Order: sequence, then C-alpha cells, then structure tokens
Amino acid sequence: MRGVAVLGSTGSIGRSTLAVLARQREHFRVVALTGGRNASLLESQRLAWSPELVGLADSAPAVLVEAATHPGVDIVVNAVVGAAGLDATLAALRAGKRVALANKESLVMAGELVLDAARSGGGELIPVDSEHSAVLQCLSAQSGDLERLILTASGGPFREWSAEQVRGATVEEALRHPTWTMGSKITVDSATLANKALEVIEAHFLYGLPYDQIEVVVHPQSIVHAFVEFGDGSVLAQLGFPTMELPILYALTHPRRLPDTGVPRFDPVSAGPLTFEPVRRDVFRTFDAGVDAGRAGGTAPAVFNAANEVAVAAFLERRIPFGRISDIIRAALDAHTVQPATSLEAVRAADRWARARALEEMT
Repeated sequence: MRGVAVLGSTGSIGRSTLAVLARQREHFRVVALTGGRNASLLESQRLAWSPELVGLADSAPAVLVEAATHPGVDIVVNAVVGAAGLDATLAALRAGKRVALANKESLVMAGELVLDAARSGGGELIPVDSEHSAVLQCLSAQSGDLERLILTASGGPFREWSAEQVRGATVEEALRHPTWTMGSKITVDSATLANKALEVIEAHFLYGLPYDQIEVVVHPQSIVHAFVEFGDGSVLAQLGFPTMELPILYALTHPRRLPDTGVPRFDPVSAGPLTFEPVRRDVFRTFDAGVDAGRAGGTAPAVFNAANEVAVAAFLERRIPFGRISDIIRAALDAHTVQPATSLEAVRAADRWARARALEEMT
C-alpha cells in the first residue's frame, strides 16, 4: 500500500484526488493533507482520513515541504495553485518521491531545476493535467520517435466572442466555463488561454520537444485531450468525458492501470460530433505572450507566470477589467531582461520583480 500526500486537498483537484482515493483504499493510504485557508473543510478531511500530518499552508507555508518529504509518503499529489507549489515539488523529487503534478507553475517557473531535482534525487514526475496525462498514456502505449504534440483547449467561455466583447468580460462571465469545473484562478486562466500557454511550456519540459513541435487547437467538446504524432506520421489520441479523476488515477498508478468505477464510461454516440478550430491569437493575446516567454527561456516563463497571477487576482477582485490581464503580462515581459534560470534564487528574483512590475502597471 502506497502512502499519499495531497497538497491543496481543499481545492478542486485535491477534492477530486480524495474521491479517487476513496475508491482505491486497498491500494493507497492518505498520509498527509494540506489546505490553503479552508480550515473547516480540512478538518472534515482530517476526520475522514486520519492522516499523520495536516496543515494549512496559508498560515504555515513550511507544511507543504514537510508533507512532501514525509517518510511515510510515496506519492505527492501537488495540487497547490501558483508559484507557492514550487518548493514542495523540488523537495519531493529530491527526496525520491513520485510527484503527481497538477501544479504546472513548478515546471513553468523552473523547468530545468525541477528536472535536475528528479535526476539527482531519483524522483518521478507524472503529470495530472488531462492534456499531459493524455500524451503520457499515448506514449506508454506506443513505441516510436515522438514527432509532434497537439494539445486541445476548450476555448473557454469566450470562444465565439469578439475581441471587444472579451475585453469587457465580467468576473461572473469569465468563471462560467462551458465544460470543466475548476477553481477561480485556473478558470480565468482558461478564459484568457494563459492556462494553455502554461501547458505548452510544461509539455516542452515534460517531453523534451522544441516549441515548434507543440501545437494547440480549440476543441469545444473537451473529449479529445491530446494528439501524439510519431515519426512515421501515425497519430494516437486519448479520449474521455471531461473529468480530472481519470488523469489523477493514472498519475497514481502509471504505468499500471487499476479498475475504477467512478469515471463515466465513454460513449461515442452521446459524445456527439467532435470539432476543432484554430486558436484566435488576435483575441486571446495572453496565449502568445506565454508561448513567447517559453521560447525566450531563462527567467521569462517565471515572469509570465507571476505577472499572470497578479493580474488574475486583480481581475477577480474587480480592480482591473478582463482586457487588462494580457496588457499587464505583456508589459512585464517587454520590460524584463531575461536571465539564466540556473538557480532557485534567480527564479525567485524574477518572480518578485514581475509581481512588483505588474502592480506598477495597474497604477
């Protein structure tokens, strides 16, 4: 039986993880739980699971690393939102743990450092994002040279809106995602397509492909999660109804699979027609800003991530309009002098600088 730490257990991915673990109690035990600020829900989870370690990261950030390196933990599900999850990812990998990574910001901010931590500590990095899980499942089922990845994006709530309409979108409209149920920050990221830019950067590090070989298409039905093209031109895709529980389970069990009854079985008839569209880059400018940061490398992705976090928080607090999110991010990137991201301090310095710069752009 493998011990599991769930970082961010009170959030959307954390709650889905516990739902999966509840169906797989003969294979896994919950050793550690950390929440953000929802003390009442965390207490309910403590009573239900009786973990050895419980803590709120908002009041005691060190609990994330403590949970990630707990000697009874074999698998760390990092479902923390934002840059706050980086230290726990690095610590877990250096301690030889499997990291089921939902915190994409770890790889975006410090991809090379994360990969180095996995190599030096003997840890495993397994993605939880549905798109990257889809790629991993296709690669695990097929040998051959990886040629190209095509990640899918739902298009968010503003897929068919004009640029003018998008710039004036309200908080309520941005949080009305058509196919996925997620936390507020990632839902806004899906609306701007920042989330897809983060996933492109993540794919670059996870699968070692140059950016020219990673593409994104809009797929409103969210049934096909990724396409994987091999050197001979053949293409595999992974399909399923929108649920995070399947990629979470696979991250816990890879390369094996466990029987599970909690995920809806796929029915191609009820799924209906599947359609694909190009990304409207002129409308969703945050996407190109993020991919450009990835191509620039060094500290640029950390700046993109930090500026995005600040801008999204300001939008959710109704301090800036939706259209200003991409403006603030681009301004921070344009003002930044890219440095090598060869140390954690360099990454943190870029993160601090970008947050301050983004705040300046709002004044």
